[in-house]
Amino acid sequence: MPRAWRVAAVALSLTLLTLAGGCEVLKPAVSPHPKYYSLSNARNIAEPVLAGKRAPGTAPTLIVSPPHAAAGFDSKRIMYVRHAEQLEYFAHSEWIDTPARMLAPLIVSAVESTGAFGAVVHTPSPAAGEMRLDIEIRRLQHEFLTTPSRVRFTLRAYLVESVTRRVIASREFDAAVPSASEDPYGGVAAANRAVQTVLESLAAFCAEVARSAPLGNEQRRRTSD
Repeated sequence: MPRAWRVAAVALSLTLLTLAGGCEVLKPAVSPHPKYYSLSNARNIAEPVLAGKRAPGTAPTLIVSPPHAAAGFDSKRIMYVRHAEQLEYFAHSEWIDTPARMLAPLIVSAVESTGAFGAVVHTPSPAAGEMRLDIEIRRLQHEFLTTPSRVRFTLRAYLVESVTRRVIASREFDAAVPSASEDPYGGVAAANRAVQTVLESLAAFCAEVARSAPLGNEQRRRTSD
């Protein structure tokens, strides 16, 4: 083959390869479908062991305010930590709703199961009660700082007297549960166990305060008015 033909054949081959590469670049990238997780498994909460319950006519009504979350934990993103004080989130795994909204019915169910309250009502509601429960989610994160990794859930609770708006009691609850696998799925399973542990302690705390709080008839009358 004459030299000129060989040079032309090589040039043509290079051109075709370049065009093929350009077509690959122009193809749209295929993104993995996101996976969604929930905290619904935390509903299976064992009833806390109570020292005693109020008489039916004296059990207070508890109003549960919508929980709110600290900055960074008020979205559907599943947060994780590889370096202290640095929050990151999984790109293709999310909660089906914000942790605060998912926790609201779980808190009501957990506290209600103690039987220490005449009723447990989640706001917004026209109902009035002698006590109000305010919740702040401090953190819910998958920590890759140890082996195995673990999920930490921290919650701050305030019990408030409705009439006077006085804080009757407050407490911080924290649980850290090892993850069975180093991925979002393992973290979600650990998160459900951590939430269950915290809600059991929260329910017992609310029941203890309800039994000992001085809620007299005068306060009940003013609340109902």
